[in-house]
Amino acid sequence: MSDVNKVVLAYSGGLDTSVIVRWLQDNYNCEVVTFTADIGQGEEVEPARAKAQAMGVKDIYIDDLREEFVRDFVFPMFRANTIYEGEYLLGTSIARPLIAKRLIEIANETGADAISHGATGKGNDQVRFELGAYALKPGIKVIAPWREWDLSSRESLMAYCKSRDIPVDFSSAKKKSPYSMDANLLHISYEGDLLESPWSEPEEDMWRWSVSPEAAPDEATYIELDFQCGDPVAINGEAMSPATLLEYLNKVGGANGIGRADIVENRYVGMKARGCYETPGGTILLKAHRAIESLTLDREVTHLKDELMPRYAKLIYNGYWWSPERRMLQAAINDSQGVVNGKVRLKLYKGNVIVVGRQSDDSLFDESMATFEEDAGAYDQADAEGFIKLNALRMRIAANKGRSPL
Repeated sequence: MSDVNKVVLAYSGGLDTSVIVRWLQDNYNCEVVTFTADIGQGEEVEPARAKAQAMGVKDIYIDDLREEFVRDFVFPMFRANTIYEGEYLLGTSIARPLIAKRLIEIANETGADAISHGATGKGNDQVRFELGAYALKPGIKVIAPWREWDLSSRESLMAYCKSRDIPVDFSSAKKKSPYSMDANLLHISYEGDLLESPWSEPEEDMWRWSVSPEAAPDEATYIELDFQCGDPVAINGEAMSPATLLEYLNKVGGANGIGRADIVENRYVGMKARGCYETPGGTILLKAHRAIESLTLDREVTHLKDELMPRYAKLIYNGYWWSPERRMLQAAINDSQGVVNGKVRLKLYKGNVIVVGRQSDDSLFDESMATFEEDAGAYDQADAEGFIKLNALRMRIAANKGRSPL
């Protein structure tokens, strides 16, 4: 089919990617290298080794990338208070540049001339994987089986497995969740089945990480987050690694009914899609980070960050993590975070994240200025008159020239 000799496949060990291993061997007559990443999806990844070996794969990479994922991708994104289309915390989007990076690293290590993935031709992930791969290695060949083969359903994939002796547990495959799911340490997503109707309410047993707000405890949970240069470093005074900290927030958030979202989003490839997401730790982190910034950042820096954020979010959603414009924005965002240090106290209650306290040695909050009591001359209220008149000057001139706003 081509002159491809070796291809690195992002491999989960599930039905789709197991089919892809054999399909690549059959159609490209090439050696397949499998790469399986643990980014906190909550499933054991080691069984992927035996499955790959059973199909004749010799080079097998299984990497624990949880710390790198949170430290180098999730936390930098949250420094920007990133949220896409007002609701989506980009849990799937932010994982793809890391996978693309590792695919290219393995291709370089093994001398592979191509990479492959299991993303469909309808979704955003194919774009994210491939934009990242081309940015990191312009000459790499990308093989996207879903854009080439005629296997269009789970039934056709299972039939292919039977005909090609692919080791898949058909009993478990038939019992699999009806939803198309993606999970990592930041979130879990659900698409397909009844969610394809935007009017249909998700079934309660679909959700895996959180209880419903109605079923959450009647007593609030209080936690304290310590921040250092914009990143969380401790919970309730206990220092934690990035992955451990996010995992803790996921558990405490999920137990309090926090982090569910039901969204119709605009995919980069053109169509609208309905998805449900659980991002308990990210929901807590977003609220806490904004709280500590409110105390420590200059007003215009805060407002500029808020203006930049939608563009930054769009870049990540669309797959441009490795682009020069994302890196430029990241440099500006990171520069603002040196003073974002301190502690935030939160109340978690029935789906809500409520900020109840914040403190910092880098605080710009001046009690003598803000007080409604006697300020001992710290602020002369008469100064406001000139400020107001200067800011009203252009409107006063326009009104005097007959340009009344009424």
